[in-house]
Amino acid sequence: MVSWSLYAQSSLVIIKGKPATFSKSGAAIRSFCPVCGSGLFYTNSLSIPGRVDVQSSTFDCPEAFPPQAQVQVAERLDWVNHLPELPGYERYPGPDKIP
Repeated sequence: MVSWSLYAQSSLVIIKGKPATFSKSGAAIRSFCPVCGSGLFYTNSLSIPGRVDVQSSTFDCPEAFPPQAQVQVAERLDWVNHLPELPGYERYPGPDKIP
């Protein structure tokens, strides 16, 4: 799962470096860091023309941009509805704690 923040494509300003891109269809373009591979942006000239989705986890303060909607729920797996019931770990647990 990933959270996105949608903006006008004209408002996106890259201040350092150049993202790598991947496109299978030509309409949808995924941009990512060529050094570490982190996803950065998504554009789609058919479904969100003139807009860019930015992966919120890449923001300096992602907490400032809480989700306001859920998209693509048609493909949601049933187990996603039960995530709040699962144990949570602040960091990766040792091998003895993984169920």
